[in-house]
Amino acid sequence: MNKSETTSTEPRLNELEAHLAGTLKRVPPRRDFVQRLRSYIHFPPREEIATRLHDWRKLFIIFGSVVSGMLLLITVARALYHLFGRRNMG
Repeated sequence: MNKSETTSTEPRLNELEAHLAGTLKRVPPRRDFVQRLRSYIHFPPREEIATRLHDWRKLFIIFGSVVSGMLLLITVARALYHLFGRRNMG
């Protein structure tokens, strides 16, 4: 898309956005829906968050496990591609 196409479609886009802004109205959520969502979402107290962050050994092990798992997954995917994907190319 070149510069002239971008500037020619811009007024149409602005016109469409203005039309939609006038057409669509904001609908507030029901109070019981908001209350139910608030009961599902639970934020731990600040002290609990701070103690979790201070447990750096556990965080290091979790981070290392995630990275190792991703590398293993990538290695298996590459091996499967090289074993089965190259047969269909030639």
